Amino acid sequence: MMKILTTMAFAIFLCGCLQSTNVNADLKIIKASWYGGGEYLSRRTANGERFNPNGFTAAHRTLPFGTEVIVTNVHNGAKVRLKITDRGPAKWTGRDIDLSKGAAAKIGLIEAGEGKVTMEIVK
Repeated sequence: MMKILTTMAFAIFLCGCLQSTNVNADLKIIKASWYGGGEYLSRRTANGERFNPNGFTAAHRTLPFGTEVIVTNVHNGAKVRLKITDRGPAKWTGRDIDLSKGAAAKIGLIEAGEGKVTMEIVK
């Protein structure tokens, strides 16, 4: 009887450990693209800052300005930490977030133009 109880307690312990370490279980896969060609250089973003194509910023339709997010490319696991400074992309595009050119380069989205990512809100 003691062996069964010990085995059950160990199994419950393992289940709890597995559940608590699966941080990405709630992350949804979304579509991302990038922007930052010459026409955007030094333009003001929706929050009033000057756009830096090489910076680590992004445009999102609803997140408050200044929100920091971690975006992960699901195809290669590359991550980048970004600050939301702009509005977009347009809903009709089917994309959820537009990364600055520098951020897209860091996670390998430049060549493809768009890709599947996860987004985790940091603060």
